[in-house]
Amino acid sequence: MNIVKERKAIDDALDNYRAQLDTIPDEQFTEMPRGGGWSYAEVYSHILQATLGSFIGLERSANDNCPPTKKGLNFVGKLVMFTGSFPPVRMKVPQAVAARMPATKINKEEAKNLLVKCRKRIDDIMPVLKDSPPNSRYKHPRLGMLNAKQWFKFIRIHLQHHIKQLGRIEKKFKKG
Repeated sequence: MNIVKERKAIDDALDNYRAQLDTIPDEQFTEMPRGGGWSYAEVYSHILQATLGSFIGLERSANDNCPPTKKGLNFVGKLVMFTGSFPPVRMKVPQAVAARMPATKINKEEAKNLLVKCRKRIDDIMPVLKDSPPNSRYKHPRLGMLNAKQWFKFIRIHLQHHIKQLGRIEKKFKKG
């Protein structure tokens, strides 16, 4: 895995989220689209909380602060890491994650602040990521045991995945 390319893709995704914030009408940000599904605010809440939450696993594994294990990725984890994306089926947030980090209707200012926090955490982890131990792994709720570089790649995959969701919400609002 090329850490520099992953970092660029993460930065591009975060730039995309930030730019889209300015195009979403204020009155639509917290409104649920017709036909159901999450509002823009809930998507931003989920993706940014999940990104910040993923840094726990990333930092623990990067700093070799995990219980020893020989376990690695499960089948879904191997598939996601190999393809660099989620399977083309809709998946719900695992219950344990939803209970710990529920998607809430944040406002645009909160979303901007969370984006800044995500960028700061990325900047902070970059110096240790390159030399992180490959056998230090922390459990992901759906993909198995990930090392620091895999957590970093997961963050990129997850950010890119939800950009598509913002597009689906926009289409629902346009249809009215």
